[in-house]
Amino acid sequence: MKTNLVDRINVILIIVSLVLAFIVPFRLFLFSYAVLGPIHYLTEINWLHQRNFFVKQRKWIWLFTGGALLISIPVLLNLPLLSTLNNYSLFNSLNISVTGLTDVLLLTLFFFSIGLLYLKHWRSILLFLLASLIMAKLITKYVLFSYVLVGLFLPTLVHVYLFTLLFMLMGTLKSKSRMGFVAIFLLVVSPFIIWVFPIDPSFYRNIEPSEAIDTTRNFRFIQQLLLMVNNMGDQLSFAGIRLQMFLAFCYTYHYLNWFSKTSLIGWHKNISALKLVVIFILWASLIVLFWFDYEKAYLALFFLALLHIVLEFPLNVASIRSIGASLMAKKKPV
Repeated sequence: MKTNLVDRINVILIIVSLVLAFIVPFRLFLFSYAVLGPIHYLTEINWLHQRNFFVKQRKWIWLFTGGALLISIPVLLNLPLLSTLNNYSLFNSLNISVTGLTDVLLLTLFFFSIGLLYLKHWRSILLFLLASLIMAKLITKYVLFSYVLVGLFLPTLVHVYLFTLLFMLMGTLKSKSRMGFVAIFLLVVSPFIIWVFPIDPSFYRNIEPSEAIDTTRNFRFIQQLLLMVNNMGDQLSFAGIRLQMFLAFCYTYHYLNWFSKTSLIGWHKNISALKLVVIFILWASLIVLFWFDYEKAYLALFFLALLHIVLEFPLNVASIRSIGASLMAKKKPV
């Protein structure tokens, strides 16, 4: 009964997120990222900690924190550092770029998550970590468009859309809820609705403040996605608006989905009063900072957002494993 109610709520949330994304795609994205994002990151990290990060040996999770920190440092210190670091003789001699290093770290941590779900002995884990690093380096060096797939999509659209979809599918396969499958269907078709539904770019020029449009452009991954979809970076073209709608929808529903399943996964349980106070203070502080200076708040939130992404890797892998096990069980003869 509880699962069916949550699934009904999720159907409503998908529809609401989609409608709002059509009406105010720029302001919705900025609002969701600034208001819903921080509280989601803080509460999910706490829940993952309660669940031992879904790994057998929690001490190895410090590698995920270190990886997130290494990726964040150049961004937090100075954005232009991403390009200037590549001119240093040390990086040239080692044939390493900062962007390439980011991709290798992300992919290594994702592969390493697989080993942490199965391995216990430290020697086996270290060998798997080395193998993960080698595999990540080979993929980023020889696989075409690996930067797009790893550096651009993995921490953004893959995280907020695909992994959310997989997590919903995992729960629905267990509960056999019809409304759960309806919610999954709506989530799958939403990108197609966004792509084919007729829009008028002039409507968004009139309804969306120029400040909101300019602010979304400051997100590095949005800049890169815009260049991919129309080769000009025009946010108010047909393709640019549709992309912004999809981003607004994905991020908004990703955050709302987390809060909708509170009663199912119990992330709110076992939070001490002190933790609640700390979470609330951090959340309120970030919202105030976003209100006064969105760019500085974005930088302040960058590490926390990235940390919650990489800490969720083991859960993502566990979800894929659970889905595979459910599908294989259906194929076995009775």
